[in-house]
Amino acid sequence: MLEETSYSIIDLIKHADIVVKSVMILLAAASIWSWSLAFEKIFKFFILKIKTDRFEETFGFARTIDDVIKISKRKSNHPFARILKAAVEEWELSDVGSIIANRDQDRKNSLKERMRNATEIVIDRSTAFLEKGMNFLAITGSVAPFIGLFGTVWGIMNSFQNIAINKNTSLSVVAPGIAEALLATAIGLFAAIPAVFFYNVYNNKLNNFIDRMNSFALNVINVMSRNLDKN
Repeated sequence: MLEETSYSIIDLIKHADIVVKSVMILLAAASIWSWSLAFEKIFKFFILKIKTDRFEETFGFARTIDDVIKISKRKSNHPFARILKAAVEEWELSDVGSIIANRDQDRKNSLKERMRNATEIVIDRSTAFLEKGMNFLAITGSVAPFIGLFGTVWGIMNSFQNIAINKNTSLSVVAPGIAEALLATAIGLFAAIPAVFFYNVYNNKLNNFIDRMNSFALNVINVMSRNLDKN
């Protein structure tokens, strides 16, 4: 008969079958990494929101192309700063003076299109950077329950084997395998539920920020286009 302490979580893990133990360790590692990603993104999106609000407020005062260029020269690694810099660089690389002097509408439209393309490239790169770690949360949320289920099935198989070997259906024979199986299921759910929750939360935050980037890029191009068409 097993000692009472053998039914504690630590003892169940210690005495578990090698396959079930491997499943538990894998799921525990995935859970720890998911939580570390979650806390990292909490901090990252918190700082990002503060900087974004400040940058939008600063750009709100821009009315002329000189204002836009002046803001773009400030040192910042914020996605909005890179969007603004990309549009300004395209503006400065074009012969704007000639375009305005000749009132060349086709070249004006071409410049606007190039600025739009330049900002879209920055948005795509910024999105890819912010998405780092999201795939792991998604995979953990979808796969962890099935890995836990595999550990459950394996533990139950061990219980039936013990019954066959010992020719005994008493609780002392069946309980360890069943307990291991249920523990594997619990760890799988413990890894999956937070991963799914945080993935949905941060995916929503990411989509909102992408919308803000697109709106900011459109605002930048509108301000620059207005100054281009004014002449």
